[in-house]
Amino acid sequence: MIKLFVGLGNPGPEYEATRHNAGFWWVDALARELKVSLVLDKSYYGVLARTTVKGQTLWLLEPRTFMNLSGKSVGALARFFKIKPEEILVAHDELDIVPGQLKLKFGGSHAGHNGLRDIHAQLGSADYWRLRIGVGHPGVKSEVINWVLQKPSQEHRFAIEEALTRSLKAVPMLIDGEMEKATMVIHTHALVRPKPPRKPEAEKPDAEKASGG
Repeated sequence: MIKLFVGLGNPGPEYEATRHNAGFWWVDALARELKVSLVLDKSYYGVLARTTVKGQTLWLLEPRTFMNLSGKSVGALARFFKIKPEEILVAHDELDIVPGQLKLKFGGSHAGHNGLRDIHAQLGSADYWRLRIGVGHPGVKSEVINWVLQKPSQEHRFAIEEALTRSLKAVPMLIDGEMEKATMVIHTHALVRPKPPRKPEAEKPDAEKASGG
């Protein structure tokens, strides 16, 4: 049973359309689906919305810290409202999944993703759910930071948006705790596959806090 839906990304217009903000895109789509507005709450270092579905209180949260401090926001809200790690779902960009696909996962390592790393530390647990949003891999490890801080091609952005829309069908199941059913819905991919990613564009302004694999 998910009570807190978190999307990861970086604040500021320069990062808004970059791959690293795919988690924000998903929570934005969820907010539209639930017809709620995210508003700034400095107590939890982010923008959030509170709503009720089937008598259950739900929270939507986008940390407004930089990526590597995401846990500061998630931990503050979870502790105050006594939300357990297993009742949290974190949506984030995933290099090892192609654009247009998503994977639902429970627990495990942060795999070098700096946002997840900090959430691990702040919650004191890895036992929370992750919605891994495929953004593809540049093919070379040294280019990963630049890759996630760049905008995807139009084709890849379309594939990601389509996947995010499809995944919203699983939200009622996530709320009800029907995680196996939700997994089946989320793992059902479109038949159309995007083309392989092109070579990354020229380097964007660097920001250590914003990066993470």
